[in-house]
Amino acid sequence: MDSFLNTVMNPQFIATALAAICVFATVLTVALPMLQRDQMNRRMREMAIERSKMRSVRIAEMASKDRQQSASGSRLRSTPKGFMQQVVNRLNLRERFDNEELRENLKRAGLRGQANIVAFMFFRVAAPIIIFFFALFYLFVVYDSGYSPMVNLVMAIAAGLLGYYVPNMFISNRVQKRQMAIKQAWPDALDMLLICVQSGMSVEAGFAKVGKEIVSQSIELAEEMSLTTAELSYLQDRRQAYDNLAKRTGLPGVKAVTTALTQAERYGTPVGTALRTMAKENREIRQSEAERKAAALPPKLTVPMIVFFLPVLFVVILGPAAISYMNMKK
Repeated sequence: MDSFLNTVMNPQFIATALAAICVFATVLTVALPMLQRDQMNRRMREMAIERSKMRSVRIAEMASKDRQQSASGSRLRSTPKGFMQQVVNRLNLRERFDNEELRENLKRAGLRGQANIVAFMFFRVAAPIIIFFFALFYLFVVYDSGYSPMVNLVMAIAAGLLGYYVPNMFISNRVQKRQMAIKQAWPDALDMLLICVQSGMSVEAGFAKVGKEIVSQSIELAEEMSLTTAELSYLQDRRQAYDNLAKRTGLPGVKAVTTALTQAERYGTPVGTALRTMAKENREIRQSEAERKAAALPPKLTVPMIVFFLPVLFVVILGPAAISYMNMKK
């Protein structure tokens, strides 16, 4: 024991031990960044391999869907053929109607591809003619309005002029319904995306997972999430994929989320924090809209109550008295 203490307390041993500790600390200081760099490179290689796997899987899925749609006779981006294409080419309707605004509206309505653009331009011209002849047949053959033939002709012309706006009304109605479906399911989709990102999944994998899970609640949102997943895998600029999602939906809530994701990737801020904030805001917006609709319900029920409930109430209250009075007179 004395020899051990003497050895430990020996100045030469203490100097040697301190020198060994300094050498170990120096080696650790030099080697640790190299080890961390190797781990980072390995992680980046794993992410690149995972992204290539996702890309190959997505290509296989799109190829199988394309084969199924081509077998069933309908494709997402089918080439327009037939009578509609001939009419559009002969009347040169593309120069008159085809523009970026039309394409954006059709995308928001869920109508993609050249076939839908050709069909819309064809019906912009054909709808007034079809409705005009239908109105003529209805007014002169089916229904006798009692007016003179000239008045019936003017009414048919007016119906034909209104038919010019029927395709636009159809697209606007479809856009509103689709936006409403996406808007109702968007906060829940953000919550699921936040869970996926916090669990360690990438944004692409999170979009793909949410697209599969949200399909039971909103098919439209599932379609948009799947398209965004494909664009995140294929496009070189990820910001373009987020911008395309905002343009296809046309909703302020979706645009705010895509802007937050773009800024998070540009400046390196945590994506989970941005998603948590956006999810909270969208839930509050949905709750405020529900409260606004509930507050607007009593004024809307005033007229039906006056028209339908009050007459019945008066009959029930005054009916027995009126019957008794009539019997007393007899």
